[in-house]
Amino acid sequence: MIQAFCPNPAVAQRLDTGPLGTHIAPLAQQLAAQGYAPWTAKYTMRLLADLSDWLQHHALTVAALDEPCVARFLQDRYQTGSPHRNDHPILGRLLVQLREQGVIPRAVVAPVLLYDHIVSDFHHYLLQQRGLKPPTIRNYLDTVRRFLSARFGAHPLCLEALSPQDITDFMVQQTRRYSPARAKLLATALRSFFRFLLQRGAIGNDLAQAVPTVPNWRLTGLPRFMAAEDIDRLLQGCDRRTPQGRRDYAILLLLARLGLRAGEVVALTLDDLDWDTGALQVRGKSARTERLPLPQEVGAALVAYLRDGRPPSTTRQVFLRMRAPLRGFANSQGISTIVRRGLARAGLNPALKGAHLLRHSLATQMLHNGASLTEIGEVLRHHDIETTRIYAKVDHRALGALAVPWPGGEA
Repeated sequence: MIQAFCPNPAVAQRLDTGPLGTHIAPLAQQLAAQGYAPWTAKYTMRLLADLSDWLQHHALTVAALDEPCVARFLQDRYQTGSPHRNDHPILGRLLVQLREQGVIPRAVVAPVLLYDHIVSDFHHYLLQQRGLKPPTIRNYLDTVRRFLSARFGAHPLCLEALSPQDITDFMVQQTRRYSPARAKLLATALRSFFRFLLQRGAIGNDLAQAVPTVPNWRLTGLPRFMAAEDIDRLLQGCDRRTPQGRRDYAILLLLARLGLRAGEVVALTLDDLDWDTGALQVRGKSARTERLPLPQEVGAALVAYLRDGRPPSTTRQVFLRMRAPLRGFANSQGISTIVRRGLARAGLNPALKGAHLLRHSLATQMLHNGASLTEIGEVLRHHDIETTRIYAKVDHRALGALAVPWPGGEA
């Protein structure tokens, strides 16, 4: 494997005979499996050969490698050459590989920055006691890390010092950046965290009561949507002559024609596609799984992507990143990014630019075509009709029949 990335025999020999020797092959295999470009792989081998020579010159073994050692190597290297943006990530992967092999010890984090122990315990609590799904847990943990970082920064973690004012300051700052719905989720995450701290005795007061309530009453807003012709413009903007265009087109069709949520697109696996019956299995909220019919248009787009767009990979996720490392999307953020880029490409600028825009647009289009709220709820897989009632606000024909004539107007 190393020889495949080292057309220069001198580089391969330096790797084979140097201190890094036997430890390079796993990293080379990882590069190949994750689809890194040949140039990146070749540069990696040359960089590692230089590191191996540097270790040998300073009479160091592989066991001496850690972050400070790597920093000294790069400092020496840059005295005779320019920094390269890939150097730190490459050597970071090497350290991870060596730690996984047990060649070097695990990294020691300075106590000042050690929030991970409390976050890890909270993670276990959310998973084992609350039974939350991984996407929800990730959102909770992200909120907690940001709160702790905002409150303590580089200072030691002292949970007993937390006060209601700290919580208010954080929430005021966040509500300036996020929508009321998003801010409400942040408040929910913080309340859960403070209940967890109180339960384990880390704090003496119930700070969950100090988290401000975010006003975001249900069904007060209007669903944001795009007209059918704008949806068509969005889809036509995908260049289906390219692998990325075929991938993006298939993703946008799943959102626009079936009303899938972004997280459901991320979770879609090859095993969820039933070509014999023309259906797909969707993993929705609350760990529910449901089968949906696969329209011919959507099925054809998926086939085009799987045959001529999806990179070779061992992962079972349907949709993969187009750049190395070649793996599935980690969360729904990547799907929303595809939507935003598609909107910009099509010259569209709606108020809402995330993946949920297409779900709202599907429901609104169905309503304008005469579908009932019950039928819309079935397509969107709502388990409470109240969730679907918000679309009644955009049914202008039905609302017009309820309008009272203006006093003093024409008879």
